[in-house]
Amino acid sequence: MESSKGRPVWRGEVKQVGTITVTDDTTGKTVKLPLLEGETGPRAIDVRKLYAETGYFTFDPGFTSTASCESAITYIDGDEGILLHRGYAIQDLAENCDYLEVCHLLLRGELPNPQQKEEFERTITYHTMVHEQLSRFYSGFRRDAHPMAVMCGVTGALSAFYHDSTDILDPRQRMIAAHRLIAKMPTMAAMAYKYSVGQPFMYPRNDLSYAENFLYMTFGTPCETWKVDPVLARAMDKIFILHADHEQNASTSTVRLAGSSHANPFACIASGIAALWGPAHGGANEAVLLMLEEIGSVERIPEFIKRAKDKNDPFRLMGFGHRVYKNYDPRAKIMRQTCYEVLDVLGIKDEPHLAIAMELEKIALEDPYFVEKKLYPNVDFYSGIILKAMGFPTSMFTVLFALARTVGWISQWQEMIEDPQQKIGRPRQLYTGNPGRPFVPLNKRG
Repeated sequence: MESSKGRPVWRGEVKQVGTITVTDDTTGKTVKLPLLEGETGPRAIDVRKLYAETGYFTFDPGFTSTASCESAITYIDGDEGILLHRGYAIQDLAENCDYLEVCHLLLRGELPNPQQKEEFERTITYHTMVHEQLSRFYSGFRRDAHPMAVMCGVTGALSAFYHDSTDILDPRQRMIAAHRLIAKMPTMAAMAYKYSVGQPFMYPRNDLSYAENFLYMTFGTPCETWKVDPVLARAMDKIFILHADHEQNASTSTVRLAGSSHANPFACIASGIAALWGPAHGGANEAVLLMLEEIGSVERIPEFIKRAKDKNDPFRLMGFGHRVYKNYDPRAKIMRQTCYEVLDVLGIKDEPHLAIAMELEKIALEDPYFVEKKLYPNVDFYSGIILKAMGFPTSMFTVLFALARTVGWISQWQEMIEDPQQKIGRPRQLYTGNPGRPFVPLNKRG
């Protein structure tokens, strides 16, 4: 893979640093497996030849202890609270770059210089319009359809309109598809919102930034001149940056798995949207708002805090702690400051749900129970508050996540296509069904 300058993207090598011996206690047979090491992070045992040499395979539900690929895009150290994109700390990117710079970094391997930035922005900006016939797809959905259902449909449908960028073996077509997806996702997301509220679609404007354009298409109307507040535009941009990629999560792995069959890129991204839709994945910030609605008032917080500490109570505080980060989510630190900036510029600090959220944040940062268990507010907690304050309905929260994550998905997909080691995904299983029984004709079945 080459960067936009034509030089190879920096990529370290996986080295064998030893072997691991696995012994079958029942037979005494042993097998030596290579021990591999990347540039940083845990070592990995290479089990690719395990089945061929022993007839055994590994059992790892959820693949939580399995590296499914080599990747040079994103690195996470959950214990230390580290998130890197192509080697750059997320804090540095969020504070010093805009979203399209991060897109360039993920997609092409390097941060752009001024000329490259201008060229990339122009390319994305002039691809934001969607085919006019695509807008007719929206009328086929009920007005109360969940926006994620709409996004799954229209994203997959892009392959029916752009035949010139579906040949995955052509690097140029892959890049065109990547540009189209990054450019058109905000337009399609805004159209999903507009359709749900019965307002006319707003065409993208070439004089606005990526985040400004999305906010304009979402909240602007033809009957008035709608100006984007720069604080809100920057907050939206940071939300996009902080959700751009997150290593081999469920939706990214889904995109890679779909792509391993050589499906077209639009279908692969649609599969990622479907996986992201799950409340255990992309629906987390929506769940935060639903939790705040359930709590109802600041006075009821002690009751729910007590329930959260009770192992026998099914209630859980949403937006606190993280499956990967056992320390403070590095994205949350950035989002916390942005949250207060948005609330300040909108002047709505006394809104009931936001008052509950702020009190919960205070408790989580001070209460020994939450501190000891490292149940800190995560990025979903703050992004949910911001999006509600900006006027987005909760049903749009996951759509915004999908919009931001598209560049991560397409970058991971592209990396997979260019990896000569990658084969079609085919996990194994431990079969627990009937081992075999004689067939009984219909007239003899009791």
